[in-house]
Amino acid sequence: MPGRWTTAAVCLLALVALACEAGGEAAPRPSGGTAQPGSPRVVAALGDSITTGFGSCLLLTSCERNSWSTGDGLRVDSHYRRLLDRNPGLRGKAHNHARPGARAGALAGQAEAAVRDRADYVTVLVGANDACRATIDAMTPVTEFRAEIDRGLRVLRDGRPKARVLVVSIPNLYRLWEVGHDEPRAVRAWRRGVCPALLADATSTAPADRSRRTAFRERVAAYNSQLKAACRVYGSRCRYDGGAAHRVRFDLDLVNPLDYFHPNTAGQSRLAEVTWRSSGYAD
Repeated sequence: MPGRWTTAAVCLLALVALACEAGGEAAPRPSGGTAQPGSPRVVAALGDSITTGFGSCLLLTSCERNSWSTGDGLRVDSHYRRLLDRNPGLRGKAHNHARPGARAGALAGQAEAAVRDRADYVTVLVGANDACRATIDAMTPVTEFRAEIDRGLRVLRDGRPKARVLVVSIPNLYRLWEVGHDEPRAVRAWRRGVCPALLADATSTAPADRSRRTAFRERVAAYNSQLKAACRVYGSRCRYDGGAAHRVRFDLDLVNPLDYFHPNTAGQSRLAEVTWRSSGYAD
């Protein structure tokens, strides 16, 4: 009997996801008119599963229409959709090169793709997978993380020197543990291997586990400091979000109910809102 209920539940989720896909076309935006001065003509997104909208269509797979950066669906007012108001000619010229599981080391290759797109606005959100390793020791060292970020940004600066780049802080993953470790459904989901460096043994109060979580939080803070510094070195064409994404107080109603980790459409919307203020186009 449990197997039948599981099968039925999976089928129901699939049907709902398909319904979302069918009804998720972008809302009508102006199809003509003159672009506002300085508006981008091509947009590109770099990063990991957060930027692919992973898990936001009720299945544990990418759902790019809900991406906070380049999504074209109804439910998330992404940067791309907001930019259409400034430049209707941008329609269909948003490229999402983010990939689930990507770490900082993948940034240069994604940046090369953005250069080929001739992107003049590029968003970067990467680092969660550098932290979410099997153990603290397996996490990307801070110096290596910075070197990979610099390498990726250098590709953009060399290939598209006039492009605007928005570097986004890593969300506060530690807060997910804070709000979810006493929620049985979240704990069960995390046991499937979700961000083990932080979320393994989520209910344990043993000193070693508390120390591990603290080390995780500190590493993410160090990564964010390096993202800020790398953007400053890049120059005036790069903006850091000032920690806006990290300050989002993610609760369980902002993450999907399958892995209790990746943002749902409400979470993607919140990321789009807070990072848009740092894009340079919000005014």
